[in-house]
Order: sequence, then C-alpha cells, then structure tokens
Amino acid sequence: MNTRGVRRALVLQSEKVRSYAMPLMKKIEDSLQTSNENTSTRLSGEAYQLGSLGSKLRTALESREARSIRRRLPEPSVLGKQSLIDFTSNDYLSLSTSPLLRRRFLEKIAEEDRGQILGSAGSRLLVNPDAHDRLERRMEIVFSRPGHDEHSTPQVGILFNSGFDANVSFFTCIPQSGDVLILDEYIHASVWDGVRASRVAQDCVKTFEHNSIESFSAVLESLLNDVISPSLAGRLRDGISSLFVAVESLYSMDGTLAPLREINKLLAKLFLMQNAYLIVDEAHATGIYGTPSRPGCGRVSQLGLDGGLGSRVGVTARDMDDGENSRVLARLHTFGKALAGSGAILLTTPLLTSYLINYARPLIYTTALAHPNVVLAEAAFDLMVEGETENLSAHLLALSAYLANLLQSELHQARISPEVVCLPPHLLPPVRNLDSCSPSPDSQLLSQSSVPLPHPATPITPLLTPHPRLLSTHLLTLGMNARPITWPTVPHGKERVRVCLHSGNTRKDIETLVGGVVEWAGQMKEKDLIMDSLQTQSKL
Repeated sequence: MNTRGVRRALVLQSEKVRSYAMPLMKKIEDSLQTSNENTSTRLSGEAYQLGSLGSKLRTALESREARSIRRRLPEPSVLGKQSLIDFTSNDYLSLSTSPLLRRRFLEKIAEEDRGQILGSAGSRLLVNPDAHDRLERRMEIVFSRPGHDEHSTPQVGILFNSGFDANVSFFTCIPQSGDVLILDEYIHASVWDGVRASRVAQDCVKTFEHNSIESFSAVLESLLNDVISPSLAGRLRDGISSLFVAVESLYSMDGTLAPLREINKLLAKLFLMQNAYLIVDEAHATGIYGTPSRPGCGRVSQLGLDGGLGSRVGVTARDMDDGENSRVLARLHTFGKALAGSGAILLTTPLLTSYLINYARPLIYTTALAHPNVVLAEAAFDLMVEGETENLSAHLLALSAYLANLLQSELHQARISPEVVCLPPHLLPPVRNLDSCSPSPDSQLLSQSSVPLPHPATPITPLLTPHPRLLSTHLLTLGMNARPITWPTVPHGKERVRVCLHSGNTRKDIETLVGGVVEWAGQMKEKDLIMDSLQTQSKL
C-alpha cells in the first residue's frame, strides 16, 4: 500500500475507532471526576485525623496537580482482552498472552515430583527452596559464555524479588568507603537509591552525559589526573580504591543502547591495577538481544563481555581480543518485562554473592519469590533457550525500524516542525519515499523495506513533544494506549510520549499509530498558524 493509500485507510479507520473511543473517553473523564470527588471527600475526613501531616501531604499533591505532573494509576485492564492497541507495556515479546508459555507453565506447575507449588515459606536465609536454587544454577549456565579463561572469575547467580531490590542491594552494600561511583546521567532510580544509602561519599559520586564516551573519558581523566583530589587519584592509580561504573544496556525512557564495549575498553586500558568495574542493568534487554547460539541473553553476551570478570572479550574464540579483558563485575537480568514473569537475578562473583547474602537487607529481610514465579521464569527461559523467542525478537526489532522510517517520512511530508513532535536524533533515518514498501507483515520483508537506522533498533521509541498529554489523549481517542512521560521521570524539556512496541503488534498497528501522530501534529500546526495570524492582526 502506498502512502496515499495508507492515509485513506487511516481516515476510514479513524472514523470507526472514534465511534467507540469517544464513549470510552467520556467514561474515563466521568471516572476521574468521580475519583476526584471521592478523593476530596476522603481528604476532608482525613484533615481532622491527620492534622499537620495531612496538610503537608495535600499541599505536595496539589502542587503536582497544578503543574500537571501528578501521577495516577491508569484504568484497570487485562492484556490480550483490552480494546486499545498496546503501545505502553513492557511485554516486549508478547509472552504474557502466549498460549505456548501458558501451556508450558501449567505443565511444569503440575509435575508430580514438584512438592511445594505455593508461596516460598519465608526468607532465603530461613528456607532455601530447591526450585530457587535450581533456577539460579541454570541461569549461571544460560547467561555465561561457554568455556573458562585462565584469569576469569566464575559467575554466580542470586535471585531477588525485583530488579529494584537487586540494584538497591548491590549499590548499598558493595562499594566501600573511599571508592568512586560513576553513573550515566539517565541511570535508573533504583541505582540512585542504592548509591545514596551507600558508604561512598557524595563527592565521590560522579555522572557523565548520557552514552557520551567523550564525557565519560573526561570524568575518568579528572579522577586519575589529580584534578578533583590528589589523594583520591593516587588511591585509584595504586588500586587501593575501586571505581564502579553503572549503566543500563538498554535505557527504558530513550530506547538507547549503552556503548558497553567502548566503556569496557577504557576501564581495561586506564586502570592497570584491575580496580575498575562495570555494572550493567539488562532489565530491558533480556530476552531481546543475544547471539545466534544464545538468543535473549542480553547485550553483554551479544558484545562478548559475558565470560566473567577478567575474561577475554569476544563472542567466539576466533574474534577474542587478547589485549582487552572484561571488566563486567555484575549484571542484572529481570524476568518481568520481555519474559512475562516476576523477579530478577544478579550475576556476579562468588565473593560478592556471599557478601550480599550477609549484608543486603532487601534480600535478607523479605519473603523470597513464590514458587509460581520461579516456575514461570523456568518456562520462559525454556522458550528462550530453545529459540522460540528468536523470531519474536526479530519481528519486534523490524517493527521498530519500520516505525522510525515511516513516522519520519510522514512528518517530513506533512512539514511538521520538530517543535511540535519529532523523533530523537539517534532514531532519525534518511528521509525517503516509502511508496515501494511491501505490505507483507513478514519480519524479513519488514527489515528489507526499512532504511538502516544510525542506531540499532530497540523496542522503545520516544516521541518528543512539549505536549505529551495532548498527544497521548489524541491517540487514546483513536484506540491506542501510549503514555505521556514528563518530569520528574525525565528531565525538563525532554517530555515525550513513550511508545513500547511488542511482537504482537502488526504493521497495520504501526501505520495507525503514525497516522494518529501526524493527524494530531497537523491539528497543532493549524492552531499555531491561527494563533500567529491573530497575534499579527492584533499588532496592526
């Protein structure tokens, strides 16, 4: 279908969708009004009971309301049964509605030799269920590169109830007094929470510009060359103090991929005492990226950094670099996004694992993952290891490339200013005519019909706009759920509608989304022209 045909189809579909979407919007507005009235009633009753505390909390919420940044839970929904097209959940491989995963899970949970199937009976330090231990041992094998280098360190897995708990545990416990932490400026809030509770002095916590090797290199040089503190520089050079670098392999708000190899190379080159370490959060990359022989194992594996601390870097023995060793000390894989489960595993050295078991409060003082969560993780990893998710991932990334190409082309043809809505620079493809794009939904054809992007495709596409709530609301009226993201989740001036794609999405879904965005942008453009005209007339 050519571009003109796509637009005609979108107009027809838009009229159909509006017929059911407008009543839905009215229902949501009525629900919000009722919710606000009920909240006001409850707050008036609370005012007497909570006194000064209630006044302070209410003032804070009213401030957020006035700035349009107050958070609320969305309308309850069930994936797979909702009428809206899902562009917001982290269910990247659409496994949460997969009949195959459901069948595997039910088969496993019903196995006769599986004794306990409910709960977990307490903290891992009180009871250590066999299912949990088996999953940890299996994950160590799945996520570690086969073979063992002479100087590499074994990788041991420890389960956590969430990726948040794992990050808080690691950064609270492992860095010691006198050490240094360097964080990507867009690192997850859980890392920040752990860092603030750590033993590391705040003047030894540094940030670098997002994904900028130049900025990262400048921070390292300032630390090593006595610019910040001569005594600290000496401790780092002599290996007395350690340096930890925290990044996400795939950033959840921007859809950008960390330059892991470049960061690792700098750490290996500049810290000759082997006292610089890289910690990688793979929460949004798990299940999507990997190697042909080990799909879904994440970006660390895809880039050959998964042999353990001190191992040679490379995916195969043939391409391993003798001059560089892996500085990846720990990596976090979560089960709650692409793998449709719950929980997380932290892979690190035996010594650090033992230390966490002794000092990590989110691990010690909480009930362990329930057995059904562990069984579901087993079933999801079965599919991943067997290659069942590889085609899902390929289709997902092909859709992402198609979205970037089609949207940029349509915005360009409609002469939409980037000040209204635009893609971020790393997703801007060369503009070309897409009339020749094949309508086939096949993943291979999708890839062939897309212009190669300057940045590898990811399932996350931010639509940058100063009016994210208006755009999100417009898409909702067209039957699409794409959520607005504003400060404090993202910096001021970086507001966006965050689009998360899924393997269950289709090419038609992408065209509907692009049509909705361009339609809204055109309406905003017309409003701006009218306002400009009125302002011009008022000056005459």
